[in-house]
Amino acid sequence: MPGSGDRGAAWARWLGTGLLGLFLLPVSLSLEVSVGKATTIYAVNGTEILLPCTFSSCFGFYDLHFWWTYNNSDTSRTILDGIVKNEKSDPKVKFKDDERISLEGSIKEKVNNISILLRNVDFSDTGKYTCFVKNPKENHAGHNATIFLQVVDKLEEVDNTVTLIILAVVGGVIGLLIFIMLVKKFIAFVLKKTQEKKKECLVSSSGNDNTENGLPGSKAEEKPPTKV
Repeated sequence: MPGSGDRGAAWARWLGTGLLGLFLLPVSLSLEVSVGKATTIYAVNGTEILLPCTFSSCFGFYDLHFWWTYNNSDTSRTILDGIVKNEKSDPKVKFKDDERISLEGSIKEKVNNISILLRNVDFSDTGKYTCFVKNPKENHAGHNATIFLQVVDKLEEVDNTVTLIILAVVGGVIGLLIFIMLVKKFIAFVLKKTQEKKKECLVSSSGNDNTENGLPGSKAEEKPPTKV
């Protein structure tokens, strides 16, 4: 049966592991890499396309290593490799395997942009492009993000007819509701004014002098005095 000393040592190891995990957790989650919200981008054959990539780190960075890879069903290779010395230095290219590729990145305004531009795209350029980042300041923590490039003959025009019809119907319904509300308010206003006029008419009628009709409340007809 283990003694109290063994239990104490086991508890200490467990506590130490837990504290180490809590310490390393924010480090592992600090470095982030993003290629934007679009998972697929399209480029027309023979044109150029920007492949976006940005990174961020809560702990800062130095000698940050980044690279791009290209993958399709036939091949997988590194197409560009670079480094960012510190938070005040622009990224520098150490290697690229295609002269059509250029680094368009910058560290200005803390954007941490390491995007690349691919010129004169070809159908063979279709595939997955992954942006990798590794930061020595975060115990060489690494992160990556992938975007898919589809090269096409021409970009298809999106038919917005259905969308326009829906918007027109919704706008018409909203306009009709507003018109009905205005008509209701106008009718209520007219009825209110009519009732007010009726009340004024009744009040004025009750106070009229009805001498010609001999109605109650009318003035008595004056008679000459009786001669004796």
